[in-house]
Amino acid sequence: MRIRHIIAGALLLISAPLRAQSLPTDGPLTIRPLLQQLGERLLRGKTGAIVAINPENGEIICLATNTPQGSDVRQAIGRPQAPGSTFKTAQALTLLSEGIIDEQTAVECNGGITDGNIRVGCHKHRSPLRLVDALAQSCNTWFLMTFASMINDDFMYESRAEAITTWRAYMQSMGLGGPMHIDIDGEQGGLLAGADYLNRRYPEGWDGRTIWWAGMGQGDVTCTPLQLCNLAVTIANRGWYYIPHIHKDTRKERYLKPRHTKVKSAAYGPVIEGMRKAVEHGTAYAIRASYPICGKTGTIENPGRDHSAFIGFAPVAEPKIAVSVYVEHGGFGADMAAPMAALIIEQYLKGALSKKSEATARRLAAVRL
Repeated sequence: MRIRHIIAGALLLISAPLRAQSLPTDGPLTIRPLLQQLGERLLRGKTGAIVAINPENGEIICLATNTPQGSDVRQAIGRPQAPGSTFKTAQALTLLSEGIIDEQTAVECNGGITDGNIRVGCHKHRSPLRLVDALAQSCNTWFLMTFASMINDDFMYESRAEAITTWRAYMQSMGLGGPMHIDIDGEQGGLLAGADYLNRRYPEGWDGRTIWWAGMGQGDVTCTPLQLCNLAVTIANRGWYYIPHIHKDTRKERYLKPRHTKVKSAAYGPVIEGMRKAVEHGTAYAIRASYPICGKTGTIENPGRDHSAFIGFAPVAEPKIAVSVYVEHGGFGADMAAPMAALIIEQYLKGALSKKSEATARRLAAVRL
């Protein structure tokens, strides 16, 4: 059974259609023109956003958007939506840090999982999977089960409320759930279910199974493409980030002070390995490159065709760029968002697209959704 009927309740924070808002024009910006042009070209005829950030300093180097009404920066910063499987990276970091799982935790998955009359499907892969391969293959069952086990853990936490509060604190430390107070108007924070929210939404009670959709980035969680890009930054930097900003040579202390996540440093290694393996052998196999890319695809169920999402960074050892792509009704994350992200990364690291990549860019730009 698909979960479209459940998703509607989690989209309450999505605003009505937005009037177009352009990028700031006051003072020099951090945007790289060639990168911005490529992002805008790729998004023609689509609704979505491409965000790229320099992990070393938090500078936003690409903020391309498109809607039926034209470019609108709030598509990237002011319209939170379900992040899908890109969110599994944050889940893994939290579960590892809390000791709910370790690298060897294995979960059986036989095409999905059933709970009563609800069936959550999963694509075909070998079973059981441990953490790294669960990320690489984007196993829904693995993340639903492990997230539910955290919320239901009566030994670690005195109550479900304490468990969800702990979970939420980790996510907030990664820049999710609330506005990061970037230097662009119109930013919105998104949804991270807390105890008060869940008590209101589920007055008859809730537990890990009630809200397990959040384990795979659906249900009671929404993020903006900007936040997803910043999540990639925190992973690229192994636990810290600067608040993203678009004005160059800013002297405001808030944009010059590194922010540290609650995630334990040891948790980043296996998550980065899983993201690397996703590109080498997993769901993002199609974007393998001569330089090492770490990434995570996302396919978001909703009324109509699925949304396509991807987060990633490169190179692995000394990251120079983090990127997120979110294309509404773009299908699987590997179909639209991942190849777009790969082109943005190549343009930035190489200075130009290869002939093969240029052909891919033309093909993607020609798609109308």
